[in-house]
Amino acid sequence: MIEQLVGKRTKEQATTTGMVLRIERGSVYDGDGFRTVVFLKGCPLRCLWCSTPESQSFKVEHAQHCTYGQVMSVEDVMKEIRKDSCCYFHSGGGLTISGGEMLSQPVFSRELLKAAWEECINTAIETTFYAPWEAVSSLLPYVDTAFVDLKMFSPEGHKKYIGGDNSRIFDNLLKTNELEHPFRLIVRIPIIPGINDSDEELGGIGSFCTKLTHLHHVQLLPYHRLGTETYKRLGRTYPLADLQPPSAEHMEHCLSILGNYVDTVM
Repeated sequence: MIEQLVGKRTKEQATTTGMVLRIERGSVYDGDGFRTVVFLKGCPLRCLWCSTPESQSFKVEHAQHCTYGQVMSVEDVMKEIRKDSCCYFHSGGGLTISGGEMLSQPVFSRELLKAAWEECINTAIETTFYAPWEAVSSLLPYVDTAFVDLKMFSPEGHKKYIGGDNSRIFDNLLKTNELEHPFRLIVRIPIIPGINDSDEELGGIGSFCTKLTHLHHVQLLPYHRLGTETYKRLGRTYPLADLQPPSAEHMEHCLSILGNYVDTVM
């Protein structure tokens, strides 16, 4: 049955291609269980703390003996995903599509999720929801878990530090309330000291999250400095070179603020 399905899909989707940054097997941090993470290239936002600057451009990049990006078809990627299918079923894992911003390649993302869904592979996405609602709604029927970054409550701060209007993100999150598909929504907040970690900012996000009917929980992610070497390889200056990660005590304080509104987990 799977062989017949794959054969049919190969004919239908071999021409559906996307710009893939890399594929990582064996992740345990990007959803439940043992997962294969497909990182797509291209993002319309420019977070000052971005840890994967090589994922921002939609084009293949070359830097210091490194090549970032390759064009792959849905079936090319599925061949890699199937290599660990037995691990998915035993661990509760599966496929996670990340970025860049995976919604910037909506057709490729949807077809890849659909292909995994048809083979009973658990699916997750990591996204900002910074995309037209049509792109979001077209692929959520094939998603088990959606990790959505909600980085700032202030519209002005979002434009300054992230490079875009956050009204689209809030609107898309609210529109998920209308969907009957029982996906699990997990809101992620990166804690960036001095930028989005005030009680006011966190309280605004927490209050908003109470309106989300699909919300499972909120995750707080401490700022880290991973990726700074990649900036050097690309010949770019890291914007937050002097910023240090938050202390464990400060993360606990942030957790307590969010805990006044919703369930949270580190």
